[in-house]
Formats: sequence, structure tokens, C-alpha cells
Amino acid sequence: MTSDSLFKNIKKVLIGGSRSLSDPTVFHKLSLTAFLAWVGLGADGLSSSAYGPEEAFLTLGAHHYLSLFVALATGITVIVISTSYSQIIELFPSGGGGYLVASKLLSPKTGMVSGCALLIDYVLTITLSIASGTDALFSFVPMYLHIYKLPFAIFGLLILIILNLRGVKESVVPLVPIFIAFVLLHVFAIGYAFISHLLNFGDVAVKTVTEIHNTQNQLGLWAMIILIVRAYTMGAGTYTGIEAVSNGIPILREPKVHTAKRTMKYMASSLAIMVIGILVAYILYEVRHVPGKTLNAVLFEGIVRNWDKGAGSIFLYAILISEAIILFVAAQTGFLDGPRVLANMAQDRWFPTRFAILSDRLVTQNGVLLMGGSALILMVLSHGSVKFLIVLYSINVFMTFFLSQLGMVRHWWQCRKTDKRWKRKISVNGIGLSLTTLILISVVMIKFYEGGWITIILTGSLVCVALSVKKHYNATYNMIRELDDAILPALTSSIYLLGDKPKSDNKVPEYDKDSKTAVILVNGFNGLGVHTLLSVVKTFSGTFKNFVFAQVGPVDAGVFKGTDEVTKLENKIKDDVDRYVKFLNQNGFYAESYSEINTEVVDGIIDLANNIFSKYPNSVFFGGQLVFPHETFFSKILHNQIVFSTQRRLYHQGIPFVILPIRILNV
Repeated sequence: MTSDSLFKNIKKVLIGGSRSLSDPTVFHKLSLTAFLAWVGLGADGLSSSAYGPEEAFLTLGAHHYLSLFVALATGITVIVISTSYSQIIELFPSGGGGYLVASKLLSPKTGMVSGCALLIDYVLTITLSIASGTDALFSFVPMYLHIYKLPFAIFGLLILIILNLRGVKESVVPLVPIFIAFVLLHVFAIGYAFISHLLNFGDVAVKTVTEIHNTQNQLGLWAMIILIVRAYTMGAGTYTGIEAVSNGIPILREPKVHTAKRTMKYMASSLAIMVIGILVAYILYEVRHVPGKTLNAVLFEGIVRNWDKGAGSIFLYAILISEAIILFVAAQTGFLDGPRVLANMAQDRWFPTRFAILSDRLVTQNGVLLMGGSALILMVLSHGSVKFLIVLYSINVFMTFFLSQLGMVRHWWQCRKTDKRWKRKISVNGIGLSLTTLILISVVMIKFYEGGWITIILTGSLVCVALSVKKHYNATYNMIRELDDAILPALTSSIYLLGDKPKSDNKVPEYDKDSKTAVILVNGFNGLGVHTLLSVVKTFSGTFKNFVFAQVGPVDAGVFKGTDEVTKLENKIKDDVDRYVKFLNQNGFYAESYSEINTEVVDGIIDLANNIFSKYPNSVFFGGQLVFPHETFFSKILHNQIVFSTQRRLYHQGIPFVILPIRILNV
């Protein structure tokens, strides 16, 4: 067995076999229902109940009864943000995360900043979730085993990377039992806390009023309000993940908008109930900080204090372990949406286009590897320190929230003369803008000097990279457009472009079996393809009488949104190669075309090449390659090397392949 075969077998075992684009049910098989989307995208928000309410509650210090106001404000904020994102889902039915919303409604550069902020946030989501889950699980083991915490976290991260390389649904389905256990156990605990204290709510109300008066007398009205606002913003991690549904629309089951809005309802209602319920339960059980324990652990111990010892211990361990594991599940949000945002930005040329390419499993493999690899590096550098990571967290997501709400408010104001419901819609997004602006300013002020500046520097650095990549792509595009403008008009103005042979009549030229055949790889009907054709004719004058044009259409994240988009791509590439055939026929040459779609362009070309070579054994393959006057870092990584990979593969099969240079100047 060769090393290549061994690698393919290992890959098949770990990741799975290739998926077929011709399978009419492939979109249905890969898409998520509202329930599965709630599991995959909602775990990030629900997992925050393990630390969000605690952060807010502890910030209040001795004035813990004020947490009722924090709980109410948090619940309202969850509903407002989720409702405003439901409007975003309606306006962007093919996917409207923070990147697309800001790009379309504000400006492309503003959208790029929002996208970069989201990418950093998703890397932090993955790293922090796994590190927090590891800490929680290791709280059940002896201290001498804690030296294995970092290796365990890295192992968990690698498992999630492999699951996501297998596919979206494959990465979510194994997490369903964990998610259900977490939700049921916490709903039961909150319900039990409320029912068991049903007769004490009057006392709680009296104590709350008394506490408010005492705090106001002690601190003053404005100081009390500032304390409540500070506690409210310290629990801001609760809202992270709400935007995930609008980002993940392309992976949802049809009808996508209906599925997305239902998922948003599941997420918002469960998150609001969980956070409000836990904060109120803290008050009902008079929970206080105990060194070495989370407030949730203290709460659950209070709940089972009067239970049978065996049943109480089982419930306590079950709910705490479910909290620990749900944090691992929360990392899935970063893996589902991070590569999606990266793919959208790659399609707009802010990042290398390879990040929009799908693997043979129909997932954005490069994006998954980049997100997982970045999280792995951050995990190692931070040594899995939750205390350090949480300082970096949640700043960026509120930057995206702010820009999205600002874009929506601007949109409804511009549509006020055409949309009769604009006042209601702008009110929802306006309230969302106010809340997210307040939280963004507060979070930056609180976390900046604690280490939050690191997040801002990382985001700024990524923005600079995106600007540099875009600048290079734009310069290259302008030069290619000049090539198109110089060559393509000649096809309609000259009948002697391929020599002195005039156009033939309506009779299609016949295949000359005694002459050589030139097989030209093209990528659309453009100046690059025509330049390659003319180079073949000029360099090998009179050698080729037959021409075959071959094109493989790459199915990337932008195309893989439904059967209609895939069909459009198939029709377009067929039309492109047929235009070459028509042009050659008009100039008196025999020509034929071959085309297909594939996630792996080189594999698709090899398949076509084998079919073509079997029919035209006396053929030579040609491909054009952009050549820059000066090789730079960007020119090497931003432009694919498909022709070189194809040449190596064809050489191994004994098929001749010639690469023709296409010079690009001033880039």
C-alpha cells in the first residue's frame, strides 16, 4: 500500500467518504432542523448560564437583592436582541450575520471590521468553552491529576475539529443527548426552586423593597443605578451566540427563514428562562460565594440539601457534569459559524479564496482547520486559563451587535416611505442599538486595562491583513479586466484572429483524426482563457487542427446553498466552454467542450482529462498561469496553484501538459 493510499484510508476512517453533488437529497441530508440548530448554535448562549449570572451576582456584592433588576434587564435584552435578529433574518434570507448586514447596510469596509471581530470572537468562543469545560470536569478529580488539564483540553479540541471535518450534522448529532440532559436538569432545578419557595415570594418582595431603600440610603440613587448597570454589563457573556442563527442560515433546513426564526425562538426563550431563573434562585436560596465552588454548585447543593442522600448526590453530580460538558458543546458555535463568516469574507476577497472552498465532505474544511488551529495556539499560549481568556471575551461580539443594529436602523429610516411598518421595526432595532451600545462601551471600559486591549490589537491586526489582501486582489482584478477589455472585443471585430483562415459557413468542421488535438483548460470565457488559446495557436502554429476546452466549476460555500445555485453553476460553465467552441467553429476549426462541477477542481480536471485522452489519444493539454513581475508573499498564497498540481498528476499518468505564462504587470 502506498503512502497516498494509506493517507486516504485514514482520512476516510476519521472524516468519512466523499459526498456526491449529484445526490438530489444531499442538501436535505446536510441541513439542520430547528431543534438540531438549537443544539448546535444555542449551546453557546445556554452554557453562559454557568458563568454569566454568577459574574453579575458577585458584582453586586452585599446588595444581592438588586439582582432581580439585573435578571429582568437581562431577560428583556435577550428578547430585544433576538427579536432584532429575527428582523435581520427576514431581510437577509440567505444568511445575514454581522458581516453581511454591516457590509450591505453600512459599507464593505465596516462589514469587514465586523467580520474580523466575529472571527476573533469565535476563536475565543472555542478556546474559552473548552477550557471552561475542562476546568469544570477536573473539579471532580484529585489535584494531582490537574497536570493533565491542558492535554485533555487539547484532546477535546482535536475531537471537535475531526467531528466538524466530517460534516455539520455529524458534528451536532452526537451532542444532542448532552444538550437535552443539560436543559432538562436545569429546568427541573429552577422549577423546583420556584415551587419550593412559592409561599415565600411575599417575603422576597418585602426584602427586595427594603434592600433597595437601604442601598439607596447607603450609596445614593445614582450610585445604586450605576452598580446595577455594572452588574448587568458584567453578565454580558450571556448574550454571545444570539447572532449565530443569522450567520448559520445556509446550513438550516428549508424553508430556511422559517427554520431560522423558530431556532431563534427556542434559543431566546430557553436563554431568558435559564438566566432569570438562576438569578432568582440565587436569592431564594440566599446563595453566597464559597471558595473553590461556583455559585451554581452552591445553589444546587442547597436544592438537594433536604433530599435523600443518594438521590441528592446523583442529581448534584449529574447537573454539574452536564454543565461541564455543555461548555464543550458551546465550542460548536464557533466551528459552525466561524468558517461560514470566513467563507463569506473570502468570497468578497478580504481573505484568500481557498477559505470558501468546500471539501469532498461538503464542509469548509480550510475554515474549520484555521478556526481549530487558532484556538489550539491560543489554548497553548494561555495554558487553558479561563481567567485570562474571559477577559478577552465578549468585546468583539458587541462590536458586531452594535454595527448590525446601526445598519438596520439606517435601513428602516431609508425605507420609511416604502415600508408602512418601518416605525415598529426601527423601534425594535433602535432599542437593540441602545442596549448593545451601552454594553459595548461598558465592556470595553471595564475590560480594557484588565487585558481587553489584547483583543482589540488582535482584531486590528486582522483588519490590516484583510485590507492588504483586498488591495492585492483588487490590483490583480484590474489588470485582468484590462486583459479582458483588450482581447474579448477582438472576438467580435476580427474574423482572422486565429490566422488567415476566414470564417466557415454554417457547416460545423469535422474532427481531423490525423492531426493533433489541443486540450485547453479554461476558467470561464475571459481574457485569460482567450490569451491561453492565442498562445497555443501562436507558439505551435499549424500543429493543432482540433481543439477541446475543459472547465471544472468549483462548488464553494457561495454556490452550495441549494440545488438551484448548483444548477446555475452547471449551466454557466457549460455556456462558457460552448462559447469557445462556437468561436473556433466560426474560424474553421473543429472544437468540443467538456465541463463538470466539483469541490476539488484538480480531481475534476483529472476525471475530465482521462475521458478526453481516451477519445483523443494524440492530444496535448494546456493551462495558463498568472505570472507576476515580482513574487511576493501575497502572490504566492492568494493565487491557487491548480495548473501545477494538475501538471504533476497528469505527468504521473503519462499525459503531456504544458503551462503557458500569462504576465500580469504592476501588481
